[in-house]
Amino acid sequence: MRRFSLIGRLGPDDKGKINLVQSDSDVFEIDFLDGDLRMGFGIGHALDQLASLGLQPSEKGIDLAVLAALVNAGDTRVSRKLNAQDGWTREIDLYIPVSTSSAWTASTRSIESMLRFLSGDRWRVFFRDRTKRTRTLAVAPKRLAIDGLTKVSLLSGGLDSLIGAVDLLSGSERPLFVSHYWDGETAKAQAYILDRLENRFGKEAFKSLRVRLGFDKHHLTTGETENTQRGRSFLFYSLATLAASAIDGRTTVDIPENGLIALNVPLDPLRFGALSTRTAHPHFIASMQRLIDALALDVELNNPYRHMTKGEMVANCADKPFLEKIVANSMSCSSPAKARYKKLSPRHCGYCVPCLIRRASLEVGLDGDDETLYTVEDLKGHILASDQPEGEHVRSFQLMAKRIRAKPDLAKILVHKPGPLHDKPDEIPDYADVFRRGVLEVAELLKGVRARPGG
Repeated sequence: MRRFSLIGRLGPDDKGKINLVQSDSDVFEIDFLDGDLRMGFGIGHALDQLASLGLQPSEKGIDLAVLAALVNAGDTRVSRKLNAQDGWTREIDLYIPVSTSSAWTASTRSIESMLRFLSGDRWRVFFRDRTKRTRTLAVAPKRLAIDGLTKVSLLSGGLDSLIGAVDLLSGSERPLFVSHYWDGETAKAQAYILDRLENRFGKEAFKSLRVRLGFDKHHLTTGETENTQRGRSFLFYSLATLAASAIDGRTTVDIPENGLIALNVPLDPLRFGALSTRTAHPHFIASMQRLIDALALDVELNNPYRHMTKGEMVANCADKPFLEKIVANSMSCSSPAKARYKKLSPRHCGYCVPCLIRRASLEVGLDGDDETLYTVEDLKGHILASDQPEGEHVRSFQLMAKRIRAKPDLAKILVHKPGPLHDKPDEIPDYADVFRRGVLEVAELLKGVRARPGG
């Protein structure tokens, strides 16, 4: 098993020797500044976009974005299969230049623990002060600050963030939407949603910050890739925090995610963490909030839908007629590109966990009026093989629903499996209830669907 050391650099002045903790690790350097001292890898573009709105983020917010970018580099360019003894857990050290190292060093252990919880890897982080010439990296505002922004909200291109956006704009909020993308399908969904929101609510109803941030084989020459991307939410939250730090006063960052996906409860004993990520698990949000507070950033993270199923989110959307018109162009699938194996254009597969939850939610919330393109359009069309991708999650949901119906109180135990819930113990009954309702919501979709080994 190899350990990797990723060293973040900031331009030509940042060439000092780094004393590696693990001298036999594989070392890679990433320089985040170009010759003009402009941030690269999407961070500079984010700073420019904020400056065009008259906003200048905190230097600690920029530090956070650099840390998150390095995490993303390790998460996407270091293979689990090739470098983990157990096939999953990688060992990655990060060396990060920051504006004030003392402010960061105090949070070292909590950051490492948070990243371990999020991605399942062993991370170690080491901070050093930026060089004198890079002490200030924020881009000076190009105009007076945009007036009236009330909060920041994540906009991923998925259904939950679409509903979050519609609900905010239908009320009295004027949000700044923050989006991160790397692949084309995500970018396409985000651009479509933002365009339709502008047409529906007006050009001045909101502002948006879109960041393309990632690392290809030329940026980080490990010769490897990794597609699990369990650490991506740290990058997403960090970019949102960067943006929020530029707005005067305490600013809330909304993380629109239904409770079932947020909890990430394993669907059967052999599948721990069967959902895509721990993007909005309550413990991760609480851990991220503690880091934000330790850095004295006046930002508050909040998932307003943590006690709602996806179907309840759809049913209670503030503008359902508008949602119904554009919902098909939101993207929930964990891997839309796999449609190419059937010689189809990228689309929802229809059978991964996010797709099943999506289909069930539209059945409940829009009375089944779902015009989404699915690779498997009719789940009842044939017997699905539960030992193959098309049927494994169907069977897992059916078995979990059977367990929950037989013993409803089992939900109170199962919600603790993915991670601790002690940060807000008074909400544990609500988490158990939303998990139970969410599973049964999907079970309704799967009535009459047949899945068994071999198909």
